Amino acid sequence: MSKKQTSKIELIVGLDENRIPETLSWSAQDGGISNQEAKAMLLSVWDAKSKEALRIDLWTKDMPVDEMKLFFYQTLIAMSDTFNRATQDEKMTATMKDFCDYFAEKLELKK
Repeated sequence: MSKKQTSKIELIVGLDENRIPETLSWSAQDGGISNQEAKAMLLSVWDAKSKEALRIDLWTKDMPVDEMKLFFYQTLIAMSDTFNRATQDEKMTATMKDFCDYFAEKLELKK
């Protein structure tokens, strides 16, 4: 029997006196990441028992709005790519990419 391997991803959230995130950092030893600063994070996990996505959405209070818009755009693009790899549904992936283009256009993210 082979030995099970595990990998650990760690998130550290520094809070102010009102429990508002001031700092975010993450580590993933297998990926060579150690205490890397971040300004925002979106984490989703699938609960198979309840058949629903559970989320943690955090951003620091000094995250600029223009960077948050760019973060969301890049996240939507990445989700489109992940959806395609997971489902091979080219038609819906193209629809999602069209929305991403629309999103970027409306927020004037593309110059």
